Amino acid sequence: MEDVLGVYKRTYDETHPLICMDESSKQHIDEVRQPIAAKPGTVEKYDTEYERNGVSNMFMFFNPLEGKRHVEVTDQRTAVDWAQQIKDLVDVKYPHAKRITLVMDNLNTHTGASLYKAFVPEEARRILDRLEIHYTPKHGSWLNMAEIELSILSRQCLDQRIPDQDTLKKEIAAWQEKRNALAQPMEWRFTNEDARIKLKKLYPTLKE
Repeated sequence: MEDVLGVYKRTYDETHPLICMDESSKQHIDEVRQPIAAKPGTVEKYDTEYERNGVSNMFMFFNPLEGKRHVEVTDQRTAVDWAQQIKDLVDVKYPHAKRITLVMDNLNTHTGASLYKAFVPEEARRILDRLEIHYTPKHGSWLNMAEIELSILSRQCLDQRIPDQDTLKKEIAAWQEKRNALAQPMEWRFTNEDARIKLKKLYPTLKE
Protein backbone atom coordinates (compact mmCIF):
# COMPACT_ATOMS: atom_id res chain seq x y z
CA MET A 1 0.00 0.00 0.00
CA GLU A 2 2.67 2.49 1.01
CA ASP A 3 4.57 1.72 -2.19
CA VAL A 4 1.63 2.86 -4.36
CA LEU A 5 0.88 5.87 -2.16
CA GLY A 6 4.51 6.90 -2.47
CA VAL A 7 4.23 6.76 -6.26
CA TYR A 8 1.17 9.02 -6.14
CA LYS A 9 3.20 11.73 -4.38
CA ARG A 10 5.66 12.08 -7.24
CA THR A 11 5.65 15.29 -9.25
CA TYR A 12 4.64 15.40 -12.89
CA ASP A 13 7.34 14.34 -15.36
CA GLU A 14 6.40 13.87 -19.00
CA THR A 15 9.42 11.63 -19.55
CA HIS A 16 8.23 9.30 -16.75
CA PRO A 17 4.42 9.31 -17.01
CA LEU A 18 2.27 7.69 -14.35
CA ILE A 19 -0.35 5.31 -15.77
CA CYS A 20 -2.96 3.43 -13.76
CA MET A 21 -4.40 0.39 -15.51
CA ASP A 22 -7.45 -1.75 -14.78
CA GLU A 23 -9.95 -4.00 -16.56
CA SER A 24 -13.69 -4.52 -16.51
CA SER A 25 -16.37 -6.13 -18.65
CA LYS A 26 -19.71 -5.16 -20.11
CA GLN A 27 -22.48 -7.61 -20.95
CA HIS A 28 -24.34 -6.74 -24.14
CA ILE A 29 -28.10 -6.56 -23.76
CA ASP A 30 -30.34 -6.39 -26.81
CA GLU A 31 -34.00 -5.39 -26.76
CA VAL A 32 -36.59 -7.95 -27.78
CA ARG A 33 -39.24 -5.25 -28.14
CA GLN A 34 -38.83 -1.68 -29.38
CA PRO A 35 -38.68 0.78 -26.45
CA ILE A 36 -41.25 3.60 -26.33
CA ALA A 37 -39.47 6.92 -26.57
CA ALA A 38 -39.85 9.56 -23.89
CA LYS A 39 -42.48 12.27 -24.42
CA PRO A 40 -43.26 15.46 -22.52
CA GLY A 41 -44.49 14.36 -19.13
CA THR A 42 -43.40 10.70 -19.52
CA VAL A 43 -40.12 8.83 -19.36
CA GLU A 44 -38.80 6.25 -21.81
CA LYS A 45 -40.40 2.84 -21.42
CA TYR A 46 -38.75 -0.47 -22.20
CA ASP A 47 -39.64 -4.09 -21.64
CA THR A 48 -38.05 -5.95 -18.76
CA GLU A 49 -37.40 -8.85 -21.10
CA TYR A 50 -34.08 -8.75 -22.94
CA GLU A 51 -31.66 -10.88 -24.90
CA ARG A 52 -28.04 -11.49 -23.89
CA ASN A 53 -25.64 -10.79 -26.73
CA GLY A 54 -22.16 -11.62 -25.42
CA VAL A 55 -19.62 -9.78 -23.28
CA SER A 56 -16.82 -7.36 -24.11
CA ASN A 57 -13.72 -6.59 -22.09
CA MET A 58 -12.48 -3.05 -21.40
CA PHE A 59 -8.89 -2.05 -20.68
CA MET A 60 -8.67 1.30 -18.89
CA PHE A 61 -5.42 3.29 -18.98
CA PHE A 62 -5.59 6.47 -16.89
CA ASN A 63 -2.98 9.22 -16.57
CA PRO A 64 -4.11 10.95 -13.35
CA LEU A 65 -1.61 13.82 -13.51
CA GLU A 66 -2.70 14.82 -17.01
CA GLY A 67 -6.35 13.93 -16.54
CA LYS A 68 -6.33 11.74 -19.64
CA ARG A 69 -7.72 8.27 -20.13
CA HIS A 70 -7.90 5.69 -22.91
CA VAL A 71 -10.26 2.73 -22.99
CA GLU A 72 -9.69 -0.16 -25.35
CA VAL A 73 -12.54 -2.62 -25.97
CA THR A 74 -11.58 -6.21 -26.77
CA ASP A 75 -13.23 -9.59 -27.16
CA GLN A 76 -11.15 -11.21 -24.40
CA ARG A 77 -8.89 -10.49 -21.44
CA THR A 78 -6.20 -13.14 -21.91
CA ALA A 79 -2.50 -12.75 -21.13
CA VAL A 80 -1.81 -12.08 -24.81
CA ASP A 81 -4.54 -9.42 -24.95
CA TRP A 82 -2.99 -7.65 -21.98
CA ALA A 83 0.48 -7.92 -23.52
CA GLN A 84 -0.73 -6.33 -26.76
CA GLN A 85 -2.24 -3.44 -24.80
CA ILE A 86 1.01 -2.88 -22.91
CA LYS A 87 3.01 -2.87 -26.15
CA ASP A 88 0.60 -0.26 -27.51
CA LEU A 89 1.01 1.78 -24.33
CA VAL A 90 4.79 1.78 -24.73
CA ASP A 91 5.13 2.16 -28.49
CA VAL A 92 2.06 4.17 -29.52
CA LYS A 93 0.71 6.16 -26.59
CA TYR A 94 4.04 7.05 -24.94
CA PRO A 95 6.78 6.36 -27.49
CA HIS A 96 9.02 9.14 -26.21
CA ALA A 97 8.79 8.30 -22.50
CA LYS A 98 12.03 7.07 -20.94
CA ARG A 99 10.08 4.88 -18.57
CA ILE A 100 6.39 4.45 -17.73
CA THR A 101 5.31 4.01 -14.12
CA LEU A 102 2.49 1.46 -14.29
CA VAL A 103 0.13 0.90 -11.35
CA MET A 104 -2.23 -2.09 -11.52
CA ASP A 105 -3.60 -5.00 -9.51
CA ASN A 106 -2.13 -8.47 -9.18
CA LEU A 107 -4.34 -10.23 -11.73
CA ASN A 108 -2.51 -13.32 -12.99
CA THR A 109 -2.23 -11.92 -16.52
CA HIS A 110 -0.64 -8.65 -15.36
CA THR A 111 2.92 -9.93 -15.34
CA GLY A 112 6.06 -9.87 -17.43
CA ALA A 113 5.42 -13.53 -18.22
CA SER A 114 2.44 -12.47 -20.33
CA LEU A 115 4.74 -10.43 -22.55
CA TYR A 116 6.91 -13.48 -23.10
CA LYS A 117 3.79 -15.43 -24.11
CA ALA A 118 2.95 -12.83 -26.75
CA PHE A 119 6.37 -11.82 -28.11
CA VAL A 120 9.85 -13.17 -28.70
CA PRO A 121 12.14 -12.78 -25.67
CA GLU A 122 14.01 -9.77 -27.07
CA GLU A 123 10.79 -7.88 -27.67
CA ALA A 124 9.30 -8.82 -24.31
CA ARG A 125 12.46 -7.64 -22.56
CA ARG A 126 12.46 -4.38 -24.51
CA ILE A 127 8.92 -3.62 -23.38
CA LEU A 128 9.59 -4.56 -19.76
CA ASP A 129 12.62 -2.30 -19.67
CA ARG A 130 10.32 0.62 -20.44
CA LEU A 131 8.12 -0.11 -17.42
CA GLU A 132 8.35 0.51 -13.69
CA ILE A 133 5.57 -1.68 -12.30
CA HIS A 134 3.84 -1.15 -8.95
CA TYR A 135 1.08 -3.50 -7.77
CA THR A 136 -1.79 -2.63 -5.47
CA PRO A 137 -1.95 -5.02 -2.49
CA LYS A 138 -4.46 -7.83 -2.13
CA HIS A 139 -7.90 -6.39 -1.27
CA GLY A 140 -6.44 -2.95 -2.04
CA SER A 141 -7.70 -2.39 -5.58
CA TRP A 142 -9.34 0.84 -4.34
CA LEU A 143 -5.82 2.31 -4.44
CA ASN A 144 -5.85 2.05 -8.24
CA MET A 145 -7.11 5.30 -9.74
CA ALA A 146 -8.04 3.45 -12.94
CA GLU A 147 -10.67 1.60 -10.91
CA ILE A 148 -12.17 4.96 -9.98
CA GLU A 149 -12.28 5.94 -13.65
CA LEU A 150 -14.00 2.66 -14.52
CA SER A 151 -16.60 3.44 -11.87
CA ILE A 152 -17.20 6.87 -13.41
CA LEU A 153 -17.44 5.28 -16.86
CA SER A 154 -20.00 2.82 -15.56
CA ARG A 155 -22.17 5.54 -14.01
CA GLN A 156 -21.94 8.09 -16.80
CA CYS A 157 -21.89 5.89 -19.89
CA LEU A 158 -22.63 2.22 -19.29
CA ASP A 159 -25.77 2.43 -17.15
CA GLN A 160 -27.89 1.50 -20.15
CA ARG A 161 -28.58 -1.47 -22.38
CA ILE A 162 -25.83 -1.71 -24.98
CA PRO A 163 -26.64 -4.30 -27.66
CA ASP A 164 -23.24 -5.00 -29.20
CA GLN A 165 -19.53 -4.23 -29.18
CA ASP A 166 -19.68 -1.62 -31.95
CA THR A 167 -22.22 0.39 -29.97
CA LEU A 168 -20.12 0.01 -26.84
CA LYS A 169 -17.05 1.38 -28.64
CA LYS A 170 -19.00 4.38 -29.93
CA GLU A 171 -20.47 5.17 -26.51
CA ILE A 172 -17.09 4.90 -24.79
CA ALA A 173 -15.34 6.97 -27.48
CA ALA A 174 -17.83 9.81 -27.00
CA TRP A 175 -17.48 9.66 -23.20
CA GLN A 176 -13.69 9.49 -23.44
CA GLU A 177 -13.47 12.49 -25.77
CA LYS A 178 -15.63 14.59 -23.46
CA ARG A 179 -13.67 13.61 -20.34
CA ASN A 180 -10.27 14.12 -21.98
CA ALA A 181 -11.30 17.56 -23.24
CA LEU A 182 -11.58 18.63 -19.59
CA ALA A 183 -8.07 17.31 -18.87
CA GLN A 184 -8.73 17.57 -15.15
CA PRO A 185 -6.04 15.90 -13.03
CA MET A 186 -7.28 13.63 -10.28
CA GLU A 187 -6.79 15.00 -6.77
CA TRP A 188 -5.48 12.11 -4.69
CA ARG A 189 -5.32 13.11 -1.02
CA PHE A 190 -4.87 9.81 0.82
CA THR A 191 -1.21 9.60 1.91
CA ASN A 192 1.05 7.20 3.81
CA GLU A 193 0.57 9.40 6.87
CA ASP A 194 -3.20 8.99 6.58
CA ALA A 195 -2.84 5.23 6.10
CA ARG A 196 -0.78 4.86 9.27
CA ILE A 197 -3.56 6.53 11.24
CA LYS A 198 -6.78 5.37 9.59
CA LEU A 199 -5.56 1.86 8.74
CA LYS A 200 -3.46 1.35 11.84
CA LYS A 201 -4.91 -2.14 12.41
CA LEU A 202 -3.29 -3.33 9.17
CA TYR A 203 0.18 -2.59 10.46
CA PRO A 204 2.06 -5.08 12.65
CA THR A 205 2.26 -4.31 16.35
CA LEU A 206 5.84 -4.14 17.54
CA LYS A 207 6.58 -5.02 21.13
CA GLU A 208 8.85 -2.70 23.05
